[in-house]
Order: sequence, then C-alpha cells, then structure tokens
Amino acid sequence: MVKLGVNIDHVATLRQARRTYEPDPVAAAVEAQLGGADLITVHLREDRRHIQDRDVELLRQTVRVPLNLEMAAVKEILVIALRLKPEMVTLVPEKRTEVTTEGGLDVCSAPAKMQRFVAALRDAGIITSAFINADKRQVDAAHKAGFEICEIHTGPYANARSGKIQTQLQKVRLAGQAVINHGMRFNAGHGLNYQNVAAVAALPKISELHIGHAIVSRAVFTGLRQAVADMKSAMRNELK
Repeated sequence: MVKLGVNIDHVATLRQARRTYEPDPVAAAVEAQLGGADLITVHLREDRRHIQDRDVELLRQTVRVPLNLEMAAVKEILVIALRLKPEMVTLVPEKRTEVTTEGGLDVCSAPAKMQRFVAALRDAGIITSAFINADKRQVDAAHKAGFEICEIHTGPYANARSGKIQTQLQKVRLAGQAVINHGMRFNAGHGLNYQNVAAVAALPKISELHIGHAIVSRAVFTGLRQAVADMKSAMRNELK
C-alpha cells in the first residue's frame, strides 16, 4: 500500500497571515494522523514564512508517525535537523521569491556539497531524500551522493494539459524505475490532488506520496481528518 505523507505547511501559512497562535500545525498533525496520515511533512524555510522552529520542536515531540523535514541544503537548517533528528530529511531547492517550490533539486550541479549534507544526516541516523525532477541524470547523481530516497517532482504532471498528461506521467514512471534500479526508495509529490493522484499512486513500486495544499484546501470545508481520509481513498481510486 502506498503511504501518504501529509504536508501541513499551509496550516502555518494561515496562522502567519495574522501572526497569531491559530490554526496550530501541531494540532493539524494530530488530526492528520487520525485521518490516516502515514507521515507528517513540514518545510522549515530559511525565511520562516510558515513553519517556525517551535513548530518543528513540538512536532518532533508529539507526532506518532515518522516526521519528514524538508529543508534547503544550508548549514543553519542542517544544525536544527541534526539536533532534532526527524526520521527523514528531504533536501529541496529554495528561492525567497517563489510562492511554492518551483522545481527539483539540482544534485548534478553540486555533488560534493550534496555528499557532505547526506553524510552528516546519515551519520545522525536520519534517512535522506532528494526532491528532484523526473530526470535520470538527477537520479544517478542522487544515488552517487548517497541519498536513500528520491522524491520525484510531479508538478509538470499535475499542471499538464490533457494532451500531455500521459507524457508527463510516463516521465515520472521512468524516473521512478531508475530510482528502483539504483536500490533507492521511489517517492513522489507536488501538485497532486484528489483528481490526479490515483494514476501516480498506481505506478510500479512507488512507496510514498507527499501532499499538502490540496488536503489543507479541502480541509477548509470538511475538516483535516476527513480531508486526509478522502485523499487516501482517492489514492486507491475509491473516492466517491
């Protein structure tokens, strides 16, 4: 069964819009787990636009499923990760001007840096994942750098017009196969929603999907617990 990692960043986005104490991402993690989340994902950005250091501290203490910390390959956040020791760290690219992550990590451009970060995390007992585009060169570079997981960026698939959807899905499938061939775990995420998730969840040997915005958006109307349960049904192509 494909696992669901629920990204709760945008619960914090809503809170930070008013710089208040609610909605609380820690409470959101509880609701997500009750809805069936297999992992909780948060992105601690350098600019702290949504998730704050305190959130990660409390989540590390309270979640009962694995915690996946998304982070840029920067020393400041690495120090936090090494102290808190989440079960998994996913290295992602980060731009101050972007609304959301715009593409995959370019592992090929900085192999030595990636190797150092991966080694530091793995020495601390943390599973390492690279969020990369559906590109075999990036898969090969991630394997060489020592990553244990590749999360394939599904944004181009999610944003494709009808005539290009299968082409983009095939790119994800081929990249996933390259990940599997290297003995790494194949994950995927970004832009997935209740309408397009089933095809990705059905790809061969995929392990986890990481989804946030669609779930939090639906939760406005249904509550987070139900939104997570609905996404798990959609992954099985059983959502009514």
